[in-house]
Amino acid sequence: MTDRHGLAPTASFSAAPRVIRLHPEDNVVVALDQLLSGTLVRGENVVVSGLVPPGHKMATREIAVGEVVRRYGQIIGFASVAIRAGQHVHTHNVTMGEFSRDYAHAAETRATPAASQPATFQGIVRKDGRVGTRNYIGILTTVNCSATVARAIADRFRRDIHPDALGAYPDIDGVVALTHDAGCAIDAKGEGLRILQRTLGGYACHPNFAAVVVVGLGCETNQISKLLASQGLTHDDRVHSYTIQDVGGTTNAVERGVGLVRSLLPSANAVQRQSVPASHLVVGLQCGGSDGYSGISANPVLGAAVDLLVRHGGTAILSETPEIYGAEHLLTRRARAPDIGRKLVARIQWWEEFCARNGAEMNNNPSAGNKAGGLTTVLEKSMGGIAKGGTTSLNEVYEYAQPVAAKGLVFMDTPGYDPVSATGQVAGGANLICFTTGRGSAYGCAPSPSIKLATNTALWERQADDMDLNCGTVLSGERSIAELGEELFRMMLSVASGERSRSEQHGYGQNEFVPWQISVVT
Repeated sequence: MTDRHGLAPTASFSAAPRVIRLHPEDNVVVALDQLLSGTLVRGENVVVSGLVPPGHKMATREIAVGEVVRRYGQIIGFASVAIRAGQHVHTHNVTMGEFSRDYAHAAETRATPAASQPATFQGIVRKDGRVGTRNYIGILTTVNCSATVARAIADRFRRDIHPDALGAYPDIDGVVALTHDAGCAIDAKGEGLRILQRTLGGYACHPNFAAVVVVGLGCETNQISKLLASQGLTHDDRVHSYTIQDVGGTTNAVERGVGLVRSLLPSANAVQRQSVPASHLVVGLQCGGSDGYSGISANPVLGAAVDLLVRHGGTAILSETPEIYGAEHLLTRRARAPDIGRKLVARIQWWEEFCARNGAEMNNNPSAGNKAGGLTTVLEKSMGGIAKGGTTSLNEVYEYAQPVAAKGLVFMDTPGYDPVSATGQVAGGANLICFTTGRGSAYGCAPSPSIKLATNTALWERQADDMDLNCGTVLSGERSIAELGEELFRMMLSVASGERSRSEQHGYGQNEFVPWQISVVT
C-alpha cells in the first residue's frame, strides 16, 4: 500500500549511488543516477552488474524465469529470463502476463473531510451559473470540410498577426478555431458520431467560451441541426451557426464568420472576474511523455494537490483507461459504491475486447519514449499514472466526453493518447488541465489552460520554457510531496484566476483538439 501521497510509507533514499526503494516487497529499485557495473549500492547491499540508466530499474535479488517483478509493492511484469541481482530490469528481460486482481469493490472507500477555510479563485460566472477560468470565442466545425474556413476566421483575430484585432477587448482571451478530420462518411446512427456530437456539444456550452460559432459545409453526415438537437442546444446569444454552401462559398463563409465574431466581441468582453469557491474547479489529470520518475515525483505531487482540491469541494477527472490497466483494482477498492467500481471494470473489459478485435494489445502502451525513460510495461506505467488521482474515494465513472456532474475524484474512459484524452475531459467540463511529463511533452488545451509538471530536474533545466513546476526536487530530497502538492494547488487557483501558463504563452491549444474516433469510415 502507498501513503496519501502515492509513495510507500517505507520508501527510502540510499546513499550514493542513489536509488529509490518504493516498497519493502519490491525486488527492484529505481536508479536516480546512472549505475556503473561493479558499483556497490550500499542501501541494498547489491553490486551493479552492467549499466543501469537513470530512471531505470535494478534487480535487488535473483528473479527466476516467470517470477513476478514488483514495484510499488504491485506486479509490473514477469521475468522472461533469469535476472541476477544488480542487473538492469527492462524490456529485454521482463514481459507482460495474466494475473488476477482482487477488485474488492468499495472496500476502502472513506469520507474526505471538508477544508475548514474554503479556497477561492477569480472566476467568470456565466448566466447558467457555471464558472469559467478563461474567456474565449470559439469557432467549431461539424466536419473537416469546414476546417479551412474556421481557421481563416480565427486568424483574423490573432494578436500575433493583427495586433489591434482585439485591442479594444482586453478581457477576451482570444478567438480559437477547434477543427477536426471527421464528421462525414460514418454511420449516422453509430457510436462514433454520437461521441463526436457529444464532444462538440460539450465544447459549445463550455464555460470557458463566451460564445461559439459552428461552421458546417452543408452536406455532411454531422448536420448542424442534428448536432444541436442531440445535445439540447439551440441558437441563442451564445451559439451561432451556418454552412458554407448556404452562404455561397468560402469567401462569403469567412466574411460571415468574421462579422459574427465582431458582433460578439462587445458582449464577450463585458465580463468581470469575481471570487468564487474552489468547488467550481474541474481539473483534468494528464500524463504524457512519462518516465521512470513519473510515479515517484510529479504524479504523486499532482495526487496530493487533487486531495486538497477534493477537500475544497472541487472535481478531478482521472482518465487514460489503457494507462490504469492492471492497476484498476486500486481504484475499484476506493469506489464510493460497488456499482461505480463495476462501471470501471466494464470499461477495462471493453478495452480488452476492442484491442482483441483489432489485433492490438494493451501493452502497446508504454510508448518508445516511455520505455527510453525507464517504463517497461503498461502495468508499471499504470501504477505510476494512477497516483495522479490522489487517495480520495472514486465517486463516478463516465464515458468519453460525457458531462461531469459529480464532485470529488471521478474517472472518464478515454484513450491514453493525451490530445484525445484531454479533449474528452474538456468536453466533460474540465476548466483546467494538469499535465505531468518526464520526457518533455509540449501541450496546451484551449479553451482550458494547461499546467505542466516536470518529473525531474534535468528536464526542468533543459525545457523550462515549457514547464510550470519542477517536481524533480522530490527526487533530490529538497522538497516533500506534500509541500509541492500545496504549491501546485495554489498554482491551480492562480492559473484559474487568469495567470497564463507556459503553454498558453506559447499559443498551444487549437491544434490539440482531437475528438476520439472509433467509427468505420466508408
